[in-house]
Amino acid sequence: MNTKPLTTQEEVLALLRVEILTGALNPGQQIVQDALAEKFGVSRVPLREALKILEGEGQVAYHPHRGYFVAELSIGDLHEVYRLRALLECEAVTAAVANITERDLLTIAELAKKVRKATATGEVLAITAANRSFHFAIFELSEMPRLVRLLRQLWDATDVYRSVYFAHATNRDRILLEHDEILNALSARSVALSVRWHDTHRDNSVASVSAVIAG
Repeated sequence: MNTKPLTTQEEVLALLRVEILTGALNPGQQIVQDALAEKFGVSRVPLREALKILEGEGQVAYHPHRGYFVAELSIGDLHEVYRLRALLECEAVTAAVANITERDLLTIAELAKKVRKATATGEVLAITAANRSFHFAIFELSEMPRLVRLLRQLWDATDVYRSVYFAHATNRDRILLEHDEILNALSARSVALSVRWHDTHRDNSVASVSAVIAG
């Protein structure tokens, strides 16, 4: 199946996400557009458009006469977005359990193995991508595309928080255990357990990242 090629703006947006996720652009750091445009080999037009998208997500902030800055990590923002995720993911997981097939379970199990392989490398980008694939394979089984789109937006807005979480080996070990429990709950077709383990998964992330921000 042919995939539609990315526009320059989409490519720049993806590159900016990587810069923020990996810490090449740190929270609170000013974004020097000329330098980034040169680094990415693009004009400032697609860069500005990509920054506007990130501003809408809350990942960067614009200050008049000063320019764009990477958003500071905020406990309030973290709790708000994860609360919204909790509400929407409960709906997605509930619907997914009703639709899941044995083939779906095999696919999700393979994705869990990819997360395990990624965590062994300790590379935050690889872990983030594998983790997202695992969870959205579940959410998409809800057969509610609008809901899944909203979840993607919320996940995009909190990638930087997950990068903080995945940076610690203890947390990387924890997500593997929690993914196993999520898979077990899905295999049992238990809505209650599936939702509960997703909640535990999120709550542990929020608690750990909140402690880092507060520290």
